[in-house]
Amino acid sequence: MMNFKLAGNNNDICIIESDEIIITDEQSVLDLMATVQYEKDCDKMIVYKTSVDEKFFDLKTKTAGNILQKVINYRKKLAVVGDFSHYTSSSLKDFIRESNRGNSIFFTGSTEEALEKLENA
Repeated sequence: MMNFKLAGNNNDICIIESDEIIITDEQSVLDLMATVQYEKDCDKMIVYKTSVDEKFFDLKTKTAGNILQKVINYRKKLAVVGDFSHYTSSSLKDFIRESNRGNSIFFTGSTEEALEKLENA
């Protein structure tokens, strides 16, 4: 079950809470973006790391790149909130660092930080 909460200065950021994994592949992120756009009229989303399939964080699967390309192609903004410190892959650390330098995809340690990044994106 997913819960949607509007946040941000203009209620234009949708915080998505779920007890289940909701982002597993390209189709799941397309479905999520469509739901958030049509039901909440938001282009900016926050999801928690626990809602993202672990294969996303294994760059060899290309899942992360494929999913993030969809987010960028559809001109959406996404922040993933969680603790990423336990990952040892230098490629993943570089990927997260480069994403955070952009203006579409962010990996943050808190919801507050995610809101700040998305407000300024």
